[in-house]
This record gives sequence, C-alpha cells and structure tokens, in this order.
Amino acid sequence: MALMTLSVDGRSYTIESEPEMPLLYALRDDLGFKNPRFGCGLAQHELVAENLVLRQQLAVLKHGRSRPRLTDADRLFWVLLSRIWSDWRASLHVVQPETVLRWHRQGFRYYWRWKSRRRGRPKIDPEVRTMIRKMCQANPLWGAPRIHGELLKLGSEISEATVSNYMIRRRGSPSQTWRTFLQNHSKDLIALDFFTVPTATFKVLFVLVILNHDRRRILHFNVTQHPAAAWTARQLLEACGFEATPRYLLRDHDAIYGEKFHRQAKALGITEIPTAPRSLW
Repeated sequence: MALMTLSVDGRSYTIESEPEMPLLYALRDDLGFKNPRFGCGLAQHELVAENLVLRQQLAVLKHGRSRPRLTDADRLFWVLLSRIWSDWRASLHVVQPETVLRWHRQGFRYYWRWKSRRRGRPKIDPEVRTMIRKMCQANPLWGAPRIHGELLKLGSEISEATVSNYMIRRRGSPSQTWRTFLQNHSKDLIALDFFTVPTATFKVLFVLVILNHDRRRILHFNVTQHPAAAWTARQLLEACGFEATPRYLLRDHDAIYGEKFHRQAKALGITEIPTAPRSLW
C-alpha cells in the first residue's frame, strides 16, 4: 500500500491504495465519486475487455425474458474471460460470480471425463487375425494356449485372451461328446456304485448295484455290512463272468476300488472309466 495525492476539481485528496489500482476504481471506491466515465484511468486492453463484457450481457438481455437464459457459448465466454481478466467480477451483472466458477469446475469435470473415456484394446494386424483363423481351421483340436504359443514363436506379441477372441467359434465340439460316447458304446458299457440303507436296528448296509447302460438293466446287486476291494471284485466277476463281458466300466473315485478290483477288471478285459472328480453322476 502507498499514499497517493489526487487533485479533483481544485481540491486535493490523499488516499492509501495499491500503485497498480486504476484511477477509475480509486475515484469510485476510495473517494466516492459516481460521475467518472468508463475508461477513466483504465488501460486500453482493460477498456476493450469491459466494453466486450457489457455488449455480451446486453445481447443476452435483449431476449426480453425475466430470467436470462444463457447458452453454452455464453458460459464458455465467461469461463475463458475469468482466466485472462482479473477484474471480470466487477463487470458481471447477469449471473453471480460463483456461478461462473461453478461452470469452470463443471468444464474441468467434462474434460477429464472425456480424457478418461474407455477406448478399448488396440486392433491387431489383419495378417495376425488371418493366421489365427487358418490355424483354427487346420488344427481343430488346438486351443487358445497352443495357438498363442505358436504365434509367439513367429514373433507376434499378442495375449492369449486376444487369440481366444479371434478364434473361430465352432458349433460343435471337435471331439465326440460324452452323450455321443454313451450312444456309441452303451451296449459295451456297465456302471456300478454303492448306496447305503439304514436298518431298524440302527445299522448301515451297503448296497452295490451293477447296471447295464444299453437297456438300463440291473445285472447284479448285493448287500454287505463291510465293503472291501476283494468283495467288490468278487461281485464284478459274478456279474460279468457268465455273460458277454462288457468293454467299459464306469465308476467313481471311491477308495474301495483298490488293487484287487483293478486286477479283476483287467483279467476280464474291462477298461475302467472313472468319472470326473465331484461329478454328480
């Protein structure tokens, strides 16, 4: 702050203000004069900015509405003006200065939302896409890991997920399904499993059932209190020893099918097919 002496209409006034303060603001704010015209003591660029601001506000008020409706261009004008002119608040009459600051913050949010938009993965070379499809057609049993490994050997830097996206989708499995296997080998397929039966004397009986898949016919069943591998192997022999021996035996991963059971099935020429772990059937 500095002391300044002004001579107005033959009278001297001493005020304390900033040296950079325009003369118009000193006359109006510090001395209380209301008659000075716009442009008094202002720099040329400030005068041009103030005239531009007043003209813009007059154009908004010419619409004749009680509440002026600003367009996006008007909001952008005030946001840009607030960045390049420090005294823009003194010439603003259409809206509050806080409204312009809110527009500015909202503009930043819109900008960074556009900047952070998701653009997706970059597209790969068309030659690589064609090569992936050719590998799928020529090698129907190859999956995404195998094709991905072959592409890495050829120098193509691509992820396994991208290879999976561009692979040819087949309507059916390249190998036979489990249902097809059952239909083709149902005559040569048997299955066996245990279930328990509680008795009236609070004992538990284990029931072994051997089923033929061709006509869902029960080949053999037996009950025991103490199931073991030798007993189970004996039941397999009784079920298949007097008829045409099946080729495949479907069973679960129960520990009761021990070494003796495996030797008995091999002696009968039966191939064991364990179900998948935790399979429901």
